[in-house]
Amino acid sequence: MDNSYPYVASLTREAFLFFEMRATARLMEEKKSDETVIKEIVEKNLFQYPTEKSITRMAKACIKRLHALEDDSLVSAIASQPTDVAKQICLYALMKQSRLVWEFMLTVIGEKYRLRDTSFGKIDLNTFFMRLQEQNDTVASWSDSTISKLKQIIARVLVETEYLDNLKADHLNPVWLHPVLENAIRSNGDTSILPAFNCFSYA
Repeated sequence: MDNSYPYVASLTREAFLFFEMRATARLMEEKKSDETVIKEIVEKNLFQYPTEKSITRMAKACIKRLHALEDDSLVSAIASQPTDVAKQICLYALMKQSRLVWEFMLTVIGEKYRLRDTSFGKIDLNTFFMRLQEQNDTVASWSDSTISKLKQIIARVLVETEYLDNLKADHLNPVWLHPVLENAIRSNGDTSILPAFNCFSYA
């Protein structure tokens, strides 16, 4: 990922959104325009949200994240593959959209897998954010409550994608990169991120 890509805290509002991503991908797979997809999600209340405004905002967020994949085959995979495969692709989409998640998955999770260090705890999240706050003015300007929320969301993403068994887990699970995603990552030239998926074969 380009280092000029800004850090944003929108994750506090948008989180992992697996159910919503899957529903949106199914509509996008039908080659409908973004506007038509949003309209259908709102009219049918596919997300089961209380207000039209919140549905529209999340539908736009999902579309933006799916477009970040730049790969129609991965959008189709989110729509139709088994849950564990689709969730892994949703994580990749989130990483492609969020520099924060990309760098956390690469520099913290990927590095742990590389060193075969399966320990994990709050200290890992705290250290990551402290380092970012020291290095980046944008992150340094975020409030303590924003940082705290981001830590919680990243931890929940790790649980949802089976890196952690639960929020109190003290070790990482040995995840397996599904071939459909591995092939896409290689085709997209994103091999630098493979360690985040416990994959160290760059060929």
